[in-house]
Amino acid sequence: MAKRVDNWVEWMDGLAEAGMRRIASMSGRRSLLHKAGTIFVGGAILPMLPYDNSNGVSHAAEPQVGGTIPDDCQYWRYCSLHGGLCSKCGGSVTQCPPGTTPSKVAWVGTCRNPRDNKDYLVSYNDCCGKAGQCGDSCTRQERDRPGYRMGLASESSWCVANGQQGVHCTVAIVVGLAE
Repeated sequence: MAKRVDNWVEWMDGLAEAGMRRIASMSGRRSLLHKAGTIFVGGAILPMLPYDNSNGVSHAAEPQVGGTIPDDCQYWRYCSLHGGLCSKCGGSVTQCPPGTTPSKVAWVGTCRNPRDNKDYLVSYNDCCGKAGQCGDSCTRQERDRPGYRMGLASESSWCVANGQQGVHCTVAIVVGLAE
């Protein structure tokens, strides 16, 4: 009986050795190390990747009276706004009015929502194309940077990237939580 077990173990060793030699002849050590490293690193990084678990609900969504966001310049979302509100010009808080196009570049502000006491990133896009600004201008510019470099100040002409010089109004889009 012991001889049979020895023969079977020897046969399994030979089979495993032949398989390993075949794999080694088809691929080099570097290839094996590369694949193993990819698996290990990928397995370690995969749990760290961001994913959206909000089920389509905006973090900064808050119920308003009548379902609208106020046109008041003192509203928390407009903390870094410099320009007229598009909601007073035929557009909305997040959409440009007809006849205008959103600027291809924007500035981002960090605004604190007093309801939940959290900071949110808000993207401000100028709506370009129509001459003249509509409505009253909001100029809050909280935590605004000085204009020594294009892109750091809200007073830059953001419609230059569109090829249209006229700034008509500005939209304020909540991008997400500032963490």
